[in-house]
Amino acid sequence: MLNVYWGKGCVMAELPDVRFLTVAEVAELMRVSKMTVYRLVHAGELPAVRFGRSYRVPESAVTEALQRPIADVG
Repeated sequence: MLNVYWGKGCVMAELPDVRFLTVAEVAELMRVSKMTVYRLVHAGELPAVRFGRSYRVPESAVTEALQRPIADVG
């Protein structure tokens, strides 16, 4: 089992065969800064798993985030 970080707490969950991306890889795919990825993780908008001192994001979560519609502002 792995500690899965869902923003404001940790949930124990068994993860099937999942491909994980680094924060830098996620930032490149989403065309945002690494800090933005960290903010999304800490806000609970992007699930991540903590490995030591770094985070890994499931590739499927990034795909889902990129397919979500962007909110209109203004």
